[in-house]
Amino acid sequence: MNPENSPTGVLLTNLGTPDSPGVDDVRRYLKEFLSDRRVVSLSRLIWWPLLNLVILNTRPKHSARAYRKIWTDEGSPLMVIGRQQAQALQSALAKEDGYRVELAMRYGKPSIAAGIKRLKQQGVKKIVVLPLYPQFSHTTTSSTRDAVNSVVNSDPATPEIYFIEQFYDHPDYISALANSVRMHWACSGRADKLVMSFHGIPEAYAAAGDPYPQQCRQTAALLAEALQLDEDAWIVTFQSRVGRKEWLRPYTDKTLESLAQSGTRSVQILCPGFSADCLETLEEIEVENRDYFLEAGGERYEYIACLNAHPDHIQMLASLVKGTK
Repeated sequence: MNPENSPTGVLLTNLGTPDSPGVDDVRRYLKEFLSDRRVVSLSRLIWWPLLNLVILNTRPKHSARAYRKIWTDEGSPLMVIGRQQAQALQSALAKEDGYRVELAMRYGKPSIAAGIKRLKQQGVKKIVVLPLYPQFSHTTTSSTRDAVNSVVNSDPATPEIYFIEQFYDHPDYISALANSVRMHWACSGRADKLVMSFHGIPEAYAAAGDPYPQQCRQTAALLAEALQLDEDAWIVTFQSRVGRKEWLRPYTDKTLESLAQSGTRSVQILCPGFSADCLETLEEIEVENRDYFLEAGGERYEYIACLNAHPDHIQMLASLVKGTK
């Protein structure tokens, strides 16, 4: 194939999901995830015994129960939505314009190596890697780059790689988020407070220079500005902490309890750091944190879904890809 006529590959990536909500599959997934030095930076002499002798013998059962609550007949919501996103992005880019889109996961299947292999088989001249993390973090974005670099280093014939690292302040991304909130308001009206919940990282990672928390707060500020919200109408929080060390504050669960206890009767919550609904949004935010708020005295709790495969989102992703030419 003439290189000038070769298509451009697009590797759309996300974090990953176990193959099933079974304990064994969840254990395999967690082992791969928690073995990543970008995710857990502890000395391996300390971490390996803790991971293999304690965590992988206890946490998979709890996580499997959580996954079973959200699992669908088609599989994991993250995987189902990921396929929808890849198909919609392929349509938006139009196959005849020379793009081939493949979905890959940082952990689990389909792997990044497998995704790159499928694109190579289609004769692509370059690959645009698009991690579905709006805000850059070494725990997610850099980890994806590590996996891509591993493939490149092991195969000199890998096509040229172009990596999209972030889009936390892209105007079309902010517009898509704002439109999703407005659509929810049109159906349900407004709540007393709009909570913007982002996945947390250990405070030590932020202190070491990870730009993630600043980018999260900038996304939130831009969204609040687009929605013309007063300062007291919205708040940024961080969810999904694990372990005993300090993570980014304020914590989502504690904030919701505090809001209810201080007289906030209604909240609407969205997760602008997640490009697709998954365990952390559907089980942790939509279900678990709802209970925290209502049990603390709140009266109305509404979750606003991620952008998923909404046309606004897909068009934004397509514009990011086309901007690499």
